[in-house]
Amino acid sequence: MRAVTITKPGGPEALVWTHVPDPEPGPGEVVVEVRASAVNRADLLQRQGHYPPPPGASAYPGLECSGTVRALGPGVTGWWVGQEVCALLAGGGYAEQVAVPAGQLLPVPAGVDLVDAAALPEVACTVWSNVVDLARLTEGDTLLVHGGGSGIGTFAIQLGVALGATVVVTARSAKHERLRELGAAHTIDYREQDFVDEVRRVTGGRGADVILDIMGASYLPRNVAALATGGRLVVIGMQGGRKGELDLGMLLAKRAAVHATALRSRPVEQKTAIARGVREQVWPLVEAGRIRPVVHARVDMADAAAAHRLVETNDHLGKVLLVR
Repeated sequence: MRAVTITKPGGPEALVWTHVPDPEPGPGEVVVEVRASAVNRADLLQRQGHYPPPPGASAYPGLECSGTVRALGPGVTGWWVGQEVCALLAGGGYAEQVAVPAGQLLPVPAGVDLVDAAALPEVACTVWSNVVDLARLTEGDTLLVHGGGSGIGTFAIQLGVALGATVVVTARSAKHERLRELGAAHTIDYREQDFVDEVRRVTGGRGADVILDIMGASYLPRNVAALATGGRLVVIGMQGGRKGELDLGMLLAKRAAVHATALRSRPVEQKTAIARGVREQVWPLVEAGRIRPVVHARVDMADAAAAHRLVETNDHLGKVLLVR
């Protein structure tokens, strides 16, 4: 088969489409014939040498894919060869085939194109596990989403609205109209406005019940300031650095919580439980049309470098897909 390999850490030119050995399904695994994958920030970091795959994972980038089942490993039941699926991966999506634990497979939701389904697994599992399972977003809550124009952001907006929350997002102003179309009640230009002041304004001074953050250190003090009493801050990225100052006095006064989580490095058992929760609670919303994949562009998988360059501009809205 062919896959996108990383010749050495560096820029997009380090991505090379080349011949590699075919994967074989191990016990409890399925080999998927990949139709499409998607570009995630983790892929850019891996290409740069900053985010190696976890032990035992494929060396090729790609944290999600869609395609058809090609082969079943020993002990796999409930799936069949030729079935259309999408999958959460620890790596390997930028390839013609990938082996994946069967528990991380999801059926393609009814009404979703097979290619577009590649835009769903990673964002659905990330947002559901953090916003719903961990932070317990409920009807009537206010959800603040940083990076509203990203794949994570566009999905979080839709899921928050479907659950009855009021969604506030930070993003470049050029993306605001589209984000409001997805359901965001309030949009904040993080370059021109203070999101703490804006969140307080739109909530009547109460603050956000749940904050989904991709920035990390640079936003930590202001995120805590923007929380409501009893609020939950979930940090899933460190685009703004690793180390920040945490005001424990403010956190105590608000009886608030700060969580930091990662998905890629979790054991298969946890990913299986997350995929099960997504299938039970999120897929019905997708099939009802209340949540849909947001795809900015489709790029030939052999030209993964061009897709990485596009994502690095931050001009995209939603997912950039790699298609075979």
